[in-house]
Amino acid sequence: MIIKGVSCAGAQRLSVHLARTDTNERAEVLEINGVAAEDLRGALLEMEAVAAGTRTTKPFYHASINTLADERLTDEQRAHAIDRLEEKLGLSGQSRVVVLHEKEGREHCHIVWSRVDLDRMTAISDSHNYRKHEEVARDLEREFGHQRVQGAHAEREGKDRPDRTPSHAEMLQTERGAVSPDEAKAVVTETWKRTDSGQSFKAAIEKEDWVLARGDRRDFVVIDPHGGTHSLARRVEGAKAQDIRARMADVNPEVLPSVAEARAIQRKRQTERPVVAPEVSAPAPAALTQKPELSVSAERPLSVIQTDHVIADTDAKRSAALRQLEQAARADAQILRDPPPGQINTEREFGNAAREQAQNIRNERRDEKLWADQASWKEGVKGRDPEKAKPVAKGLQVVDGVTGAVSGLGEFVLDFLSGSSPPPQDKPADMKAFVTDPAARKQQQLDRLAASQQAQNDRKAVDHIREDMQAGRNLKAEDIKSLTRQHQEQIRMFGDDAVRQMVDDARKQSDRYWKGDERERD
Repeated sequence: MIIKGVSCAGAQRLSVHLARTDTNERAEVLEINGVAAEDLRGALLEMEAVAAGTRTTKPFYHASINTLADERLTDEQRAHAIDRLEEKLGLSGQSRVVVLHEKEGREHCHIVWSRVDLDRMTAISDSHNYRKHEEVARDLEREFGHQRVQGAHAEREGKDRPDRTPSHAEMLQTERGAVSPDEAKAVVTETWKRTDSGQSFKAAIEKEDWVLARGDRRDFVVIDPHGGTHSLARRVEGAKAQDIRARMADVNPEVLPSVAEARAIQRKRQTERPVVAPEVSAPAPAALTQKPELSVSAERPLSVIQTDHVIADTDAKRSAALRQLEQAARADAQILRDPPPGQINTEREFGNAAREQAQNIRNERRDEKLWADQASWKEGVKGRDPEKAKPVAKGLQVVDGVTGAVSGLGEFVLDFLSGSSPPPQDKPADMKAFVTDPAARKQQQLDRLAASQQAQNDRKAVDHIREDMQAGRNLKAEDIKSLTRQHQEQIRMFGDDAVRQMVDDARKQSDRYWKGDERERD
């Protein structure tokens, strides 16, 4: 079993790739979970829209689970494998789509997860994902009784690192007619072994109709006669990157052609290479003599000339199309940055909608946790003191120390919260400047002192409330106002039970403190 995966972007590209039936005999959507959309493209676009409210540029994690043709997974095994991989990658509970492909009689499934954590609105880490893939694959092989595949990261057990398999880009390149990675390795390695310097290797590889070029991301690459690009370090068998740099020290990469220039050289060679016609004893067909206006020479056959014109015409059309696309993209970007009056900024609206949706989800989860905590506390009270768990005959009352007015606890808290919303806190635009700014640091210290003072006032208010409840007195309005915002929200939601839970928790904390020894209290 082989499991691959990588973080990526592009909902439109992914939807097209997963739905392809020209390269796959069958493409079936098995699952769409965690999104409102019911189709593959809509689900991926929805995940991408949620990620617009974050800073990540790769909102998806795309993985594939591949088995041999005679090791097809059942529906239960496939679901188990996906859940195991999801848990290992830390993507449990994330939105996902599952697509099954069948190609040349072999099934493999694709899974695309959303990496956006809605609670924190950040992307879930994808570090050490190769090792995690292999660990899950080895465990599943043992569970399903499949043939073991030796990986490069997990369970090596002293074995040599396996050869690198071709990447997806290299496989696509081979399908377009380029030299395969294995054939390229054979040619380049043989040339490397019979040379002793960078200049001699450059001369020898050019005799094989290859071109040594300057890589865009690597030091050196070689371009095969059909225009395929190959990393020199990956095509020399048994050589490391430092060995390549040491041998090629006498070659200046700046004087080498770029990848695009080297491909143009190979394309020109293909069009100019003469075609050797087979020797025939019979005279030339009369059809050729009937078209003297073409004046086809032996060095430049008609097929080569036509191919050359088609290539030039295609390149010109492609260049013009690319220029138009670039101009349209720049215009669209300008509109997004500075939309005309009355026009909606789509990107900003997507971000605001995603942030609002995430905030609503966080509020729902917070409320669910509060309800669960309250239910757990009630169950605990029932087990310790069933009489205490019974609802009080008369609800708690709050008395105003100034006016002497008495009102119900829930009514008082509701009126108080509706008229005292916390002031909005302005976040600095530059966090680095915020940290280095003395005035900002001073304000941060003052905020911390205020928070500490608020916590202390909250503890005192809870003590006063407990004393009033034990004495059967009405609660004081100033004590309720001194509670933290969270405690006030709990009282608004659960009323008297929230106050009783608050007092009970304070009593437990006090008991734990005084049961500890003197060293722990210090």
